[in-house]
Amino acid sequence: MMNLEQFENFYFIGIGGIGMSALARYFKSIGKNVLGYDRTETKLTSALISEGIGISFQDEITEHISSLKPENTLVIYTPAVKTLGILDDFQQRNFTILKRAKVLGMITDETKCIAVAGTHGKTTTSSLVAHLCHFSGLSFSCFLGGISENFQSNFIYTGNEFSVVEADEYDRSFLNLHPDFAIVTSTDADHLDIYGDKATIEQSFKDFAGLVPEKQKLFVRKGLEIGRESMTYAVNEEADFYSDNLRMEDDFILFDFHTKYETVKDFKWQTPGIHNVENATAAIALLYSLGVDFQTLKSGLLAFKGIKRRYTKHRFESGKIYIDDYAHHPTELDAVIGSIRNFYPEKKLLVAFQPHLFSRTRDFAEGFAKSLENCEELLLLDIYPARELQENFPGITSDWLLEKINLEKKETAGLQEAFGKIQQKDFDILLTVGAGNIDMLYDGIVEWLGKN
Repeated sequence: MMNLEQFENFYFIGIGGIGMSALARYFKSIGKNVLGYDRTETKLTSALISEGIGISFQDEITEHISSLKPENTLVIYTPAVKTLGILDDFQQRNFTILKRAKVLGMITDETKCIAVAGTHGKTTTSSLVAHLCHFSGLSFSCFLGGISENFQSNFIYTGNEFSVVEADEYDRSFLNLHPDFAIVTSTDADHLDIYGDKATIEQSFKDFAGLVPEKQKLFVRKGLEIGRESMTYAVNEEADFYSDNLRMEDDFILFDFHTKYETVKDFKWQTPGIHNVENATAAIALLYSLGVDFQTLKSGLLAFKGIKRRYTKHRFESGKIYIDDYAHHPTELDAVIGSIRNFYPEKKLLVAFQPHLFSRTRDFAEGFAKSLENCEELLLLDIYPARELQENFPGITSDWLLEKINLEKKETAGLQEAFGKIQQKDFDILLTVGAGNIDMLYDGIVEWLGKN
């Protein structure tokens, strides 16, 4: 069996991806030479460069690539990359090349692996599980799909007993893992460019659930058909573990948590939305099953600051509120916009949304349109292509999507002009949302609103 220790150099193709960057940080932390390529410069690639990781943004054979040797270099790629000159070069020179998920599986196989899967909710849930592991003093490593506000990173390491991983369903990557414990938050249709239909993606989650050795170590949101027995969790309905009595207190949500044998009152945290109480319920249930006491879990939940771009909220002296979120599927948009409407029903909402992928925009156009109609004004940015080419999706543009949205105040904009347009708008709450590079607007908006 391959030993990752035999390699001195690790080259990441698609290093700017959130899952890839966590792996890159892991190998950098253990003293390996880490290099990589990405198509687009982002805040995350800038952070990696500042940490001493060399990154190229051109698909060309640079000197630092040509000098690498097959015997001491592992090339790791994301399945989102289909064709690339540097990947072809590595293949022709007989380098060892592995998918990200395969490498993650190898790293975590020697631990008690806690894997969190779901088309929605897995980032918040896995980040909360990792935070509670740290708060409880457990020995663990974690590989997250978002930047923890508590740790300012998507990679955390305190030891090797447990690992916490975000189990990615894209390209069936999560089937490379060896989970000892798992959470399944949702199985909604997504990635239809890979799966084709809802039934196929649901089957992949059943296959993933089948990897967990014991019923008592598999936590599934009540109502999901997962193909085997599991522990269930829910909000406002009875399950093996459930939460109810939700109420607001200033900017906090309080709820009561139930097991089959006891009720623990007044869990409290700052992350809004019923869907996020579901995520917290799953995390608390799993940590409780590991033997962590409820007082520690209550204190840990209260100390949880959230994840960057998951309902990141700022209030300003002017009274305006700015929220930034990663939502890129209609279900996620409904959740974040619904939370804003619940908490601030009288305030005027401006949404700046950047669709992610031409295929997802096409496949869920009606859902996006319905979600985006729940605001006073919409600024629709150009579609972020990620792994896709516009030429393969003729006619699928933001202008095409805009026509489907029944809203009086709406327009499209490129990323470069979006900030200027936002400054001209009348709003009480601004929501910037999307999974591409819309986060490039974040710092400028915070600075501007802080001065006005």
